[in-house]
Amino acid sequence: MDGAPAGPPLSSLPLADDGYPAAGGVTRRAAGPAESARANRDWWDAAAPAYLAEHGSDLGDADFLWCPEGLREADAHLLGDVTGARVLEIGCGSAPCSRWLRSAGAEPLALDVSGGMLARAAELNRATGLAVPLLQADAGALPLADASVDLACSAFGGLPFVSDARAVLAEVARVLRPGGRFVASVNHPMRWPMPDSPDPADLRVVSSYFDRRPYVETDGSGRTVYVEHHRTIGDWVRAVVGAGFALTDLVEPEWTPGRTETWGQWSPARGQLVPGTLILVCSRP
Repeated sequence: MDGAPAGPPLSSLPLADDGYPAAGGVTRRAAGPAESARANRDWWDAAAPAYLAEHGSDLGDADFLWCPEGLREADAHLLGDVTGARVLEIGCGSAPCSRWLRSAGAEPLALDVSGGMLARAAELNRATGLAVPLLQADAGALPLADASVDLACSAFGGLPFVSDARAVLAEVARVLRPGGRFVASVNHPMRWPMPDSPDPADLRVVSSYFDRRPYVETDGSGRTVYVEHHRTIGDWVRAVVGAGFALTDLVEPEWTPGRTETWGQWSPARGQLVPGTLILVCSRP
């Protein structure tokens, strides 16, 4: 499972000057499971080099960063004792969280839909000497047996990009053993009604919090190249409970003192005023 794709780029999406896929248009409209999965797989394949060049030093090669606010698992202990636990990471990207879990004594399995991200994960496995198994798959159809993992986690991986969060959560519940824990960080729903800007002066409501239509980017020919889904806090709670989990905590991380990084609309100045991340802490009864 460590044989991640290599060679030429896996996506033919045209790139903008910043190295990310160029967006010809932006809209808010419905986007189903197949469209969302294809678009985001292709986008992350194309964006992997630029994304990791921009954020790789903050993510680290073997570190577990839950969110742009700077909360790390080494301090938060949201997963509990991971020693000897088989841990599934969903949306692993270049897999720094899984390598951290390996160094902490866990047995991680790192899963992502993007072959481009997994190719970089394979490189970092070799460079760090912390080899974690890598698996390319869609979060909505996990190729794992029932009750086969002890813990599951997702640090901004997968859940914001799927159209049916409850179905994905049900899959996670299926592969978790009874008593297992699942922890996931997602965009805080309160960020959606406001501009995507790190400047506190832009903290103004420009759209409805209750507008669930996904954010969709298209290329010059109108082809969907990126989809991100919005859910309210109530939507997340209903999805978690509807998938069979018990919701044990909702964490809204505050900005870490001394942290200076700006990441999209997350910034020290804005982070002092409003939450940017929601962390769902769940257990399977």
